[in-house]
Amino acid sequence: MYSQESISGRRRGRPEPTAETLSGLACLVCATDYRAASAPEAVVVSHRDDRPLLACRGTCARMAGGSVDGLDETPLPLDERVRRHQDAAHRDAPNEDAPNEDALQPDARHQGDPS
Repeated sequence: MYSQESISGRRRGRPEPTAETLSGLACLVCATDYRAASAPEAVVVSHRDDRPLLACRGTCARMAGGSVDGLDETPLPLDERVRRHQDAAHRDAPNEDAPNEDALQPDARHQGDPS
């Protein structure tokens, strides 16, 4: 079993969660992708920006939140988490239909400049 000191040190040294982690598609601790068929059960261990953060039940949950069973909260179904993640990715993607600002600017070479 992990000591409380090693668990606290792990929390302090952890990098920022990825987009997949924030969407509940990957474990907060070991980064296991829950979309894989063999992925372990995910439990809610914390919240960030009103969104649940998930970890694998057991050691990862204990390292992330102090309890092997996580919080007393049921995570959203995987297909709903995937849909929300894809919706967020489409909202954040640049709009390809928008005109390119460089295309709207007059080109100095074509304004009487023979070069």
